[in-house]
Amino acid sequence: MNQKGRFLNLNVGINTTGYLPEAWRYRTGSSADITDPAYYRALTELAHTGLFDAAFLSDHPALMTEATGRPFHTLDPLMLTTHLAAQVPDIGFVATMSSTYNSPYNLARRTQSADILSGGRLIVNIVTSFNRDVAANFGNAPLPPRSERYARALEFMDVAKALWASWDRSREQAVPENRFWDASAARTIDHTGPYFSVRGPLNVPRGPQGYPVIAQAGASAGGIELAARHGEIIYCNILCRQAGIDFRARVAERARAAGRDPAGIRIVPGVVVILGATRQEAFRRHELYTGAGSEDGLIARFIKEHGFAPDTFNADAILDPKHFLPPSDRLQALGMGLGLYDLLTHEKLTARQVVRRSAGHHRLLLGTPEDVADGLIDLWQDGTVDGYTLQPPRAPDDIVEFIQKVIPILQDRGVYRRRYENSTVRDRYGLPYPSASDTAGAYA
Repeated sequence: MNQKGRFLNLNVGINTTGYLPEAWRYRTGSSADITDPAYYRALTELAHTGLFDAAFLSDHPALMTEATGRPFHTLDPLMLTTHLAAQVPDIGFVATMSSTYNSPYNLARRTQSADILSGGRLIVNIVTSFNRDVAANFGNAPLPPRSERYARALEFMDVAKALWASWDRSREQAVPENRFWDASAARTIDHTGPYFSVRGPLNVPRGPQGYPVIAQAGASAGGIELAARHGEIIYCNILCRQAGIDFRARVAERARAAGRDPAGIRIVPGVVVILGATRQEAFRRHELYTGAGSEDGLIARFIKEHGFAPDTFNADAILDPKHFLPPSDRLQALGMGLGLYDLLTHEKLTARQVVRRSAGHHRLLLGTPEDVADGLIDLWQDGTVDGYTLQPPRAPDDIVEFIQKVIPILQDRGVYRRRYENSTVRDRYGLPYPSASDTAGAYA
């Protein structure tokens, strides 16, 4: 272990063909992979050889169609997680689930069951659904406004935590011979609130982690409040050091206001890595995998995406951050859209520079394995971040390259583990185990 007594935490995304929509043309495999259980097992076994903390599965319960892309979300993350955990040891799993289109009881029961079955290797990534296509799959009601979605999510998690703790076998007293169990170990939660009325208790007892580790993604005001109240691993978009420092400070401030110790929160933003034998080779791969074809193509795409006039745009002029502040009423995830605004607030950059700093709303690291290792360590060593969620442009190819070429450098520098230790992901992340006070005041 390094001199500070901590290791770099790394998760890896294993959704379908990889993170970048048009990189599928350059990957190893076929279109049948996206629903093939053997393919996901192979990805998980690969991630296990790289000693990743967890395999990450994002989700939208809707089929997203793109003319030149691929379906990114197919098999249900929790079902796939349970399937893979039975076959691959050690590694944890991040299963994304919506608080907008779930009930607290069903989610609490299914996730607690999966955590028990996996031996304490489940991380539940709680999100609010922002897509109208998702809403259309759950009835005729329109997508709720952002404020309502987050208010519902806060109460949802209060109820889920109370349910996770509602049957605690450590409360059981000595049981007479003619009785199977001590029923007093399970207590109702009797929750009544604006969105939910739930009696409880859960019919699944507390698991090996107390309850699954809670991940959360978002940097809007509502997202930060949800992260501060309930999140333990925060998946976010951090493109530079000062943005990361500011983000951690905002989450910590809100956590303290909610009565939480910020020491129980880990910041693990997304990162897209593209390797090359030289930096120029990595640049060419970047242009290829994004479908832009060239640096001019990257800039043309940037102009179109951000609504600039092509005839007058100067790719070498310093960008005004105000142009990139997303409107507060936009449907898409607001927090992820803030990344570019935050970057340009802290650094004076041109479009030619910016297109090499971000991909898919995440920090982009381009270059040799040494360059990438330097970039990963840079924000980690001073505590700006606690680790990263690697989002490979192509799966499995870029996962293989990262494991073969970057992991050994991180290990040689003493910042990354050489073997799995600890049986639960909660221990692996150094997170506290939940106590009675973590159940939203459900019990006396």
